Amino acid sequence: MFLGIDLGTSAVKAVLVDETGTVQATASHALPISHPEPRWSEQDPEDWWQAAQSSIEQLLNAAKAQDISPRRIAAIGLSGQMHGATVLDKADRVLRPAILWNDGRSDAQCREMEAWPDFRETTGNLAMPGFTAPKLLWLREHEPAIFERIAKVLLPKDYLRLRLTGEYGTDVSDAAGTLWLNIKERRWSQSMLDACGLPQEAMPSLHEGSAVSGHLSASLAERWGMRRVPVAAGGGDNAAGAVGVGIVRHGQAMLSLGTSGVYFAVSDGYRARPEDAVHSFCHALPDTWHLMSVMLNAASCLDFTASLGGYPDVAAMLADAERVGLRHDGPIFLPYLSGERTPHNDVHACGAFTGLRVDSTRADLANATLEGVGLGLLDGIEAVDATGLQVDDITVIGGGSRSAYWMQMLADIIGRPLTLRVGGEVGAALGAARLAHLAAEPGANIDEVCRMPDIVAVREPDASRHAYLRERRQPKFRALYRQLAAMYRADDAQA
Repeated sequence: MFLGIDLGTSAVKAVLVDETGTVQATASHALPISHPEPRWSEQDPEDWWQAAQSSIEQLLNAAKAQDISPRRIAAIGLSGQMHGATVLDKADRVLRPAILWNDGRSDAQCREMEAWPDFRETTGNLAMPGFTAPKLLWLREHEPAIFERIAKVLLPKDYLRLRLTGEYGTDVSDAAGTLWLNIKERRWSQSMLDACGLPQEAMPSLHEGSAVSGHLSASLAERWGMRRVPVAAGGGDNAAGAVGVGIVRHGQAMLSLGTSGVYFAVSDGYRARPEDAVHSFCHALPDTWHLMSVMLNAASCLDFTASLGGYPDVAAMLADAERVGLRHDGPIFLPYLSGERTPHNDVHACGAFTGLRVDSTRADLANATLEGVGLGLLDGIEAVDATGLQVDDITVIGGGSRSAYWMQMLADIIGRPLTLRVGGEVGAALGAARLAHLAAEPGANIDEVCRMPDIVAVREPDASRHAYLRERRQPKFRALYRQLAAMYRADDAQA
């Protein structure tokens, strides 16, 4: 058995799979999030650890109910939200709440980084507030007393690793999102660390995602009735999610519909297109890279509109949207509730409903939200296509994939088949479990362990709907962003 743990933004999820890859049990524990200032987003790492323990213990109890002994677990794998800055002192005490991936306070520091010599050539990326390095520059400027006490900087899942094993470690897929990694060479960049005022000793050790990074501590092993099993390095949530649905070879791609929206395409060599805010990262498997476009708000927009419209939950909103259908003259929604990454790299971007009429209903707002997220995803997919890495068939994972209505709308917008597979809703935790399997059995065949799960459904695009959405709706969507962008920036500057 292999245990996968995924530290998400809204919850910690755990999954137990057997050697055939079959899921035997799942568990989760919700997480709080704090927004103490505009554009700030933080969490307490202690909440992560408490939620992780709860999820693991729920999972082990569920396994015991099926007569599965914890001693059958052969390895643990980790996945987690990327980019979060978790800063520790010499005694491993957390110095302040972790600054998360969707935090937008460090745009001034990003402008500073873009002027560094060889910055884009080394990192393969634009400097964005979501990444880790500008957060540390912000701390150096605004919280210098805390910055001076920093002994280690860990990414979120790697804080769980420290609590599980006592080891400081990370994997190259997660480290790629810090802006301290030389992406092409898969190593820490001394020049980028020097520019941030951090010694290499402040960084965790680097591993490939399928490598062993430590072993479960004796005290936790005894408490949970487990052996001191190896803990795999794991992967950032998107890389692990890709492993979970078998997106591991050149030319394969997935669309992840979680809090954020991510298009992820695998390459067997290093590629980059920072001018369009495409992320160029290492994959969680050796000698593999990936390109990624990121929307900061995807399924979270559905939560926003469901609350705004007074729906009891997102499911009720989706049912109402499907009953009414997408009107050709309905409102347009810009999904930039907390800024945007690909392709705009605009921390000041805001969401908006436009084109409202006297007969507009909350169902129209719901459909506009579904469409607006889809059009934003299309922008990102086309940015990745521009690198020359174009994929015809896309696997979809994440909670947003549960809606057949939305999946068909997205297929019509993107103009390519969307494939749903078994286990897509637990993709990152499943991927973490698969990386644990590879760590426990170094000679295992990657294609067998990381095979694509069975197909649940394929949503084929409607050619006429795709043409309409590309020719009529997408130009309006893009024009509205351009028209409002200057106003957003001016308002934010005055504030």
